[in-house]
Amino acid sequence: MDSLRATLRDGLPMPLWLQGALEFLQSAFFSAVLVVVPLVAVWFAGGFEERTLDSLFQLAGQIWLLIHGVPLHLAVPVGESSAETLTGTMSLTPLGLTLIPFFLSWRAGRRIARASYTDQLWQGIAGALGAYMLFGLITGYAVSTEEVGVSLAAAALVPLIAAGSGVVVGAYREAGSWGRLVGVDTAAWIAKTSQHSRWAGSYVWSVARASALGYVAAFGLASAVLAVNLGLHWVEISNVAQQLRPGPVGGAVLTLGQLGLLPNLAVWTLAWVSGGGFTLGTGTTLSTLETTVGPLPAIPVLAALPTGDLSSAWLFMLVPVVAGFVAGWWFLREGENHLDDWISLKVRSRWISLAASTFALGILVGAGTGLLSLLGSMLSGGSLGIGRLTDIGPNLWLSALMLAAEVGVGVVLGYLVAPVLERDPVLED
Repeated sequence: MDSLRATLRDGLPMPLWLQGALEFLQSAFFSAVLVVVPLVAVWFAGGFEERTLDSLFQLAGQIWLLIHGVPLHLAVPVGESSAETLTGTMSLTPLGLTLIPFFLSWRAGRRIARASYTDQLWQGIAGALGAYMLFGLITGYAVSTEEVGVSLAAAALVPLIAAGSGVVVGAYREAGSWGRLVGVDTAAWIAKTSQHSRWAGSYVWSVARASALGYVAAFGLASAVLAVNLGLHWVEISNVAQQLRPGPVGGAVLTLGQLGLLPNLAVWTLAWVSGGGFTLGTGTTLSTLETTVGPLPAIPVLAALPTGDLSSAWLFMLVPVVAGFVAGWWFLREGENHLDDWISLKVRSRWISLAASTFALGILVGAGTGLLSLLGSMLSGGSLGIGRLTDIGPNLWLSALMLAAEVGVGVVLGYLVAPVLERDPVLED
C-alpha cells in the first residue's frame, strides 16, 4: 500500500522528458476542461442557440489560447459583402484565468523536480515545454475560422510564458534554491569572487528585492483601494447585472469572467492611483488628475468607475509613496547598503554621504519598480479587437514614470525614518 501511494504521488518510473511531457499534457487538458465546462453549460441552457457543438468547442479553444495571452485576429461581417467586415485583434488577457495554467504548471514543475536529479532537471522541463508547445500548435490550427484567425507561431510559443513561469517556480519551490535548480553551486561560485564584487552583488540584489517589494506593496494597496471601491458601488454593479438578465448559468459565467479580470483591474487601479491613469477605449481616460468617461458597454463591474467630484483624488497618489516607505524600511533592515559604506569612505561629512547614498537608493529602487510597472501594465492591457474598446489598459510610460518617482520618494523617507521607528541605537548611529 505504501509503495502504491508513493507511485501515485511521484509518478510512474519513465524517462524524464516523457514524464515532463505527460505532466504538462495533463495541465493543458485540465485547463482546457475548465474552459469547456462553463461554455457547454451555457449551450445546454440555450445561451448559444446559433452555435453547433463543434463551433462551441472551437470557441473554447480560442478562449483557452486567449487566457494564455495568444492574440486572436477578428473579422466580423456586418453586411452581405466582404467590404463590410470589421477587423481587429483581440489581445486583452484575463490574468485571473491565466493563473489556472500557471498553477497547474507549478504543480507539474514540483513533480518533475521531485523525480529528477539536479543535473537532469532540464530534461523534464524541456519535455514539458515541448509537449505544451505541441498542444498549443494543434489548438491554434484546430480553432482557426474565417471569423477568428490564430497565428500558429503565437499559438505554439506564447502559452509557454505562463506555463514556463509556472514550471520554473514550481521546480524552484521543490528544489529549495536556484543553485539546485540550475545545477550550479552558487555559494562556491560567489566564494571565488573578490570582496568588492560580493558587496556590489549583495547591494544590487537587495535593490532588486526592494524594487519588487515596492511594486508588490503598491499593487497590494491598489488592490485594497479597488476592493473598497467595489464595495461602495455594489448596488450599482448589482443593478447592471440584473438589467442584463443573464439567467443562473449565464450569471455564473459572467461572474467568472469578471473575476478573471480582477488582476487586470488591480493593475489599472495602480495606474490610476499613481496619476498615470488608464484608458477604456475611445473617449474614456481615468486618473487621479483627469477623468473623462465616454460610452461604455453594460459590464457590471464598470459601474464602479470613479465619477462625480474627484477634486481630492490626487491624495491617492500618496499610496505608492507608502509602498516605497515600506521598501525603504525593509532595505535598512536588510543591512546591505554597501554603496553608503563606499561613499562614507570617500566623503568624510556624514550628512553628505548619507544624503548621496539615500538619494541614489531612491532612484535605483524607483527605477526598478517602474520597470516592473511597465511589465504589469503590458500584461494587463490590450484590445477587444473591434468597436470602441480597441485600446484598454494603463498609460504605460506615464504610469511607470509616476510610480517610479512616488516609490522613490517613499524609499528615501522610509530609509531615513526607519532608524527612529526601529528605536535601535545601533541603527541610529
